[in-house]
Amino acid sequence: MEIERNFYLSKLVSRMGGELVKVITGIRRCGKSYLLFNLFKRHLLQNGVKPGNIVEIALDERKFQHLRDPLLLSRHISDAIKGRRGMKYVLIDEIQFSRKVLAPGVDLKSVAKEDRESCYVTFYDVLNEFRKMEDVDVYVTGSNSKMLSSDVATEFRGRGDEIRVHPLSFAEYLGVSGKDKQEALEEYLVWGGMPLVALEPGASGKEKILKDLFSSIYIKDIVERHSLKDDAILTATLDVLASATGSLTNPNKLVNTLDSQSHLRTTNRTFGKYLKYMEDAFLFSKASRWDVRGKKHLEFPCKFYCEDLGLRNARLNFREIEFPHLMENAIWNELVRRGYAVDVGVVQITTRKGGERITRNHEIDFIVNSGSRKLYIQSAFSMDGKKQAERETLPLKKTGDFFGKIVVRSGYMRPMQDDDGIMHVGLIPFLLEPEILSAALG
Repeated sequence: MEIERNFYLSKLVSRMGGELVKVITGIRRCGKSYLLFNLFKRHLLQNGVKPGNIVEIALDERKFQHLRDPLLLSRHISDAIKGRRGMKYVLIDEIQFSRKVLAPGVDLKSVAKEDRESCYVTFYDVLNEFRKMEDVDVYVTGSNSKMLSSDVATEFRGRGDEIRVHPLSFAEYLGVSGKDKQEALEEYLVWGGMPLVALEPGASGKEKILKDLFSSIYIKDIVERHSLKDDAILTATLDVLASATGSLTNPNKLVNTLDSQSHLRTTNRTFGKYLKYMEDAFLFSKASRWDVRGKKHLEFPCKFYCEDLGLRNARLNFREIEFPHLMENAIWNELVRRGYAVDVGVVQITTRKGGERITRNHEIDFIVNSGSRKLYIQSAFSMDGKKQAERETLPLKKTGDFFGKIVVRSGYMRPMQDDDGIMHVGLIPFLLEPEILSAALG
């Protein structure tokens, strides 16, 4: 069964032509290669591009191993496009397998140590070479192991256009699940949206795929990229972070948890590095905290969300399946996938009790930013009773501004406004109908 990724395909199509190298990034096994070599290639062919004008190179395959040398890669592409008329499309998969080599004719002994790095040729040099040609359009996929978003920004110096790909959205998952919306959502919150998992029919098979992804790919990638001596702290950090998903936390608290649970002692600084490694690997994303009334970011506490719910649950051996937390993570992932800048919010509210002024922090789950527009979102799996409804909506009422407010609840509820102008909507329509959020943003 084929999974449609029209959301990302349209991004690629809209970026066709121009001088920018199109760089498709994202967590490994989320569908980047399929997007490029199957869906995008089909689009090219259906729109009149001749097969000979499409150069396909998969550097993770044995037959292309020799092209990991960037000099040979450059020669191969030049030979492939020589004499071809019209626009040529160069599609390179797993570009991070390319290695740097010494430029021909360079004697390092005659070069000062501080200048030796410039004596090497990398795949960035090759891609920049073809990027400058008016009749060549370059597309690459880069896995997180050796080629991250930060590298794209640095090495291409403004000439790279990153397209971030995520695991399947709920809408994409629903399209291949064969289930009704409620049953598909319950599965999605447990198994997540990794394409191989979505296509696997059995629970045991899904579980095996998710656990194998960690053991055979993600952990090895991070260990290799950062030259770690072992993976003990890394794996323990993964467990701690997965368990703390969606909870306010800080490095000191996580370090203490790591010590108490795994008896591994480390410093806040070292632990912070491991957190960054997992962010760079697209496994987790950090949600900064915004003081709504103070109008400033607070470094800590913050929240971390997992890129894929199935990976998070598998890391915890499916022991902590708490749907309110999973629902919150699913909303975060959907907001990020749609391209919004998202923070978690805090509002200080002062009340009087027995003549005493009491100031407390109240949380707003998400603050969605889109240009000058803003939207507050509260995730409430259930709102049973008046007290719970008041507790969930109180911080929304106390923001001190007139931006839109939404409470996302479980189920199918269609958008409706309460007496305070706050929209209430079910999780299913919220995930499936982007126009609901667009309309609320104004």
